[in-house]
Amino acid sequence: MSTSTRERIVAEALRLFAERGYAATSVAEIEAAAGLSPGAGGLYRHFPSKQEVLAAAVREHIERTRQQVVTTLEQSEQYKDKPLELRLRMTCVAGLQKMREEKELVRVLFRDLDQFPHLVADMRDGVVNPLYEGIAQWISAQPEFVGVTEDWDAVASVLGGSVVNYWLANESLYEAPIRIDEKRFASAWARLALGLLPQA
Repeated sequence: MSTSTRERIVAEALRLFAERGYAATSVAEIEAAAGLSPGAGGLYRHFPSKQEVLAAAVREHIERTRQQVVTTLEQSEQYKDKPLELRLRMTCVAGLQKMREEKELVRVLFRDLDQFPHLVADMRDGVVNPLYEGIAQWISAQPEFVGVTEDWDAVASVLGGSVVNYWLANESLYEAPIRIDEKRFASAWARLALGLLPQA
């Protein structure tokens, strides 16, 4: 499927913002990366400003995240007969994969979005909170946890936060904390979540 010029501008701008920073990336550089004549104003045929390109990237990631949360919750039904520990590991791995997909936006978020408070709010309300709410909804709906009285939003915050922290450490320090590979991390994550089960 071919991408439109608008899509190329957003994708290349986000890549450049992640690599160099928002302020250090010029409109001409975005145009060149998107296959347009640099400095000829091609970006402005699709966006009123560089800031609006960043806002479009945030909005696109928000919409994709919403769709992914809905799809993931629907697809999880097909695994309901698998052992809970396996389902938990799969959920952890899916969370790490989501972080990898959002890598460029996360870099921009930590580096530049404090300049744009409205985009921070959009990210919080459109990406971060729906992901944590999705975790809470998913885990509380597992048959083994039905009837368990638990603060599932807080549980989701702890479990989701550990995934984010593990990924951020890998990304920013170029190595997982104490060199724990992803398989070991997901296994430990699942075992900790199993601790929420009522004790016989």
